[in-house]
Amino acid sequence: MTENISIKRALLSVSDKSGLAELGKELAAMGVALISTGGTAKALRDAGLEVADISDVTHFPEMMDGRVKTLHPKVHGGLLARRDDAGHIASMEEHDIAGIDLVIVNLYPFAQTVAKGAARDEIIENIDIGGPSMVRSAAKNHDFVTIVTDPSDYDTLLAELKESGGATSLDFRKKMAAKAFAATASYDSMIAQWFSFADQQQMFPPTLPLTMSQPTELRYGENPHQSAALYLPDGSSASGIAQAEQLQGKALSYNNYNDADAALELVSEFRDGPPTVVIVKHANPCGVASGDSILEAYKAALACDSVSAFGGIIAVNRPLDGVAAEAMTGIFTEVVCAPDADADARAIFAKKKNLRLLLTGHLPDPARPGMGVKSIAGGYLLQSRDNGQIAEDDLKCVTKRQPSAQEMTDCLFAWTVAKHVKSNAIVYAKGGSTAGVGAGQMNRLESARIAAWKAKDAAEKAGWSEARTIGSAVASDAFFPFADGLMAAVEAGATAVIQPGGSIRDDEVIAAADEAGLAMLFTGMRHFRH
Repeated sequence: MTENISIKRALLSVSDKSGLAELGKELAAMGVALISTGGTAKALRDAGLEVADISDVTHFPEMMDGRVKTLHPKVHGGLLARRDDAGHIASMEEHDIAGIDLVIVNLYPFAQTVAKGAARDEIIENIDIGGPSMVRSAAKNHDFVTIVTDPSDYDTLLAELKESGGATSLDFRKKMAAKAFAATASYDSMIAQWFSFADQQQMFPPTLPLTMSQPTELRYGENPHQSAALYLPDGSSASGIAQAEQLQGKALSYNNYNDADAALELVSEFRDGPPTVVIVKHANPCGVASGDSILEAYKAALACDSVSAFGGIIAVNRPLDGVAAEAMTGIFTEVVCAPDADADARAIFAKKKNLRLLLTGHLPDPARPGMGVKSIAGGYLLQSRDNGQIAEDDLKCVTKRQPSAQEMTDCLFAWTVAKHVKSNAIVYAKGGSTAGVGAGQMNRLESARIAAWKAKDAAEKAGWSEARTIGSAVASDAFFPFADGLMAAVEAGATAVIQPGGSIRDDEVIAAADEAGLAMLFTGMRHFRH
């Protein structure tokens, strides 16, 4: 095997023709003979280049609307033959097969065709067959053949050729081969996904072919001794925190991404509602509020738990203005996430060099479908994302007393927030703001007590006459298995309750609620979050 392989003959067949003419001219200037197909050949000729048609190589015409053109021994023999194998060389001579040293191929735009909502027949026609075959043949024989699948690598290829006197090194060919096999794997994965999920409507297909690319290596994972990176899914997907534009601040960490995603997912529940602010710490909301303005909502959200908000993540459902930005810079904040920010807001945030400002352009649809994947020892758990939503008409009042209009509003607000709190979750809310959040406890009673204690602490810090749990609604992400958790809420001052129901002791809990004069609503939907 020779370390450097001279490029004498190149086959070019691309769907994405960006940079093609320039590449062709550079190769031709180096004395490389060009072979091409269909539209690629035309584009090269239009650029004034001499090109041999693939049919001149195969002595067989392109046919069946281009479905068959490169699937031929004179193409793949020229790609797969080992130049150091006497038997291979003899076969090439016997069958008049010339070697191909360089392959420039990118594939039919399958993902783009699906994304634009094309009909099934058009989607099928955009499944490339000959392209992946040539890519794999060239990549397999990288000891002797150079494969390039990405137009962004054209300049790197040309630099390699110029540096090596018209040749490529083995290291370069290995790198390009690895990238080529990843490209065909991703391409086949997107096709398999479309057949499984869109065409066959399978939720859990026998094989789950997921691929991701464009990694951004992060400083570390949840902890400094862990490694981490951000990958983006290949093909079309919903945009979110991973696609947000970062205007300033140092690179986002693993924890920043995780917390910012939690904040964005929660604030998106209010994307059609009034101005709303979410403050998150360690993936749990510590304050959520709606108001007449983002400034008003921020002040109310911060007042819920100003201690936990320090070093937290803020997400809003409206473009940010200067007055809101000024208030948000009053304490140390890791990340602020918004659909947009005006010039005043950007200028104010720019003074805080360590604060990251993320602009999403829009908010994701909280009701969108999707799948969540979690690794466990020896396997993966998959589930559909929790896009369940409850409206007033879905609720069942199980107590003698019906909730007032304000209690109903508070119940729905608390329920929306509780969906995004780690279980066991208890959320008190009043007047469009969280009053106390109890998260992640091993029993519901303790979550109720912690949330009430936080509300009392917030009242003391704010100088209020009473905690905002007085006259509040309380939401529980799952049913109350006993009446003790409910009674803790009563002690905190809650007057209305919203919970899934479904406990074998529902009758006892309902009786306790009636005795306490509560209004209690059953949703019939649980929101465990782990």
